Amino acid sequence: MIRYFILLMALLGLAVPAASLAQIEVDITEGNVDPVPIAVPNFLGQDPETRALGEQIAEVIRADLESSALFRALDPASFLETQTNIDYEPTFADWRVIKADALASGRIVRDAPGRVRVEFRLWDVFAGTQLQGIRFSTTTSNWRRTAHKASDAIYKALTGEEGYFDSRIVFVDQRGPKTNRQKRLAIMDQDGFNPQYLLGGSDLVISPQFDPNSQTITFMSYETLPPQVYLLNIETGRRELLGSFPGMTFAPRFSPDGRNLVLSMELRGNIDIYTMDLMTRSTERLTTDAGIDVSASFAPDGRRMVFQSDRGGTPQLYTMNADGSSPKRISFGDGRYNQPVWSPRGDKIAFVRQNRGKFSIGIMDPDGRNERILTDDYLVDMPSWSPNGRVIVFTKETRGIDSRAELWSVDMTGRNLKRVETPGQATDPAWSPILD
Repeated sequence: MIRYFILLMALLGLAVPAASLAQIEVDITEGNVDPVPIAVPNFLGQDPETRALGEQIAEVIRADLESSALFRALDPASFLETQTNIDYEPTFADWRVIKADALASGRIVRDAPGRVRVEFRLWDVFAGTQLQGIRFSTTTSNWRRTAHKASDAIYKALTGEEGYFDSRIVFVDQRGPKTNRQKRLAIMDQDGFNPQYLLGGSDLVISPQFDPNSQTITFMSYETLPPQVYLLNIETGRRELLGSFPGMTFAPRFSPDGRNLVLSMELRGNIDIYTMDLMTRSTERLTTDAGIDVSASFAPDGRRMVFQSDRGGTPQLYTMNADGSSPKRISFGDGRYNQPVWSPRGDKIAFVRQNRGKFSIGIMDPDGRNERILTDDYLVDMPSWSPNGRVIVFTKETRGIDSRAELWSVDMTGRNLKRVETPGQATDPAWSPILD
């Protein structure tokens, strides 16, 4: 069990005598059975508009932190102190009474028409010291992203790891009956807010994936036959066909530096894995086995990749070097393995396992050891890691003619399973990198 102990820092980053250091303990590897209680009062404001904005920002921060299952946001109705100025230390005794371990207090200051400054300070209640002080300048319309950035800062200060709240999820929105569903590319904030369509209503698309370094996605489209792979810049809306190939191309994923794609291509009845240089559009074949080789995913250092192959008789997981050399099987459990995805942290590979009529989302070490199932159901599919490698979002579909497809998430402990809100039915989620 790995535990991250946060050594408290005094105001302005000055060193604190060792005897005065306290510890807030957040267990993010095994799952924090007793989440850290944190108080987030409504941020102060200068006028009705900024006060309303401060209330909304605090509400999003509370929801973000609580959604991680590492924190328990205390009910504002229980607060004994009403802060009037964050320039001064809070009355720590009042926060200790309600058993708050941490306190995040803030204010909204109007900078100019349409612009505000968001300031907040994070306190260790029992040590009576400041952990962090941060200031953001933003437009009033961008308040929700500012709240997510504040949540990320709190998460990092209390866990020692990067947060994931200021990110988005691209997915395939589905409408209509199961026998005639319309599938459209859509995107939303990671908490389900601000959904929007990225393409027109007639485009049938699947398997979108994010560039790890930008707001560009790749996806497979059925608007022509055979299906082809496209790039889409989310910010400009520019869409680009990767190339015209005689066979079907599918399962595209970016390399960690965003310069290449790895994808599967059907040629002369055989399906193999290729890489494509996005500058020259030249391709290189990586696998030559007679089996079906698909769903390749790079390790974060770009030196290796994991993929799915049935070369041994049933679909299993293999790793190989980025040039296709030294393939090695890593899955040996019961059932069929597919949809492998290497964690951004590099320490785990997520996968889907099918066994005895049930589908499971699991993780394993890159060498195949320590396999663990996180959740299973009638049909679960398409896992995608959060930018910090701690949470997996995936598709879950119910049984029957009236089946429903939804997005769910689970942390790597398997203890925080929850549904992700979407406008309608949804599949094929892919988590973005942290936004700039």
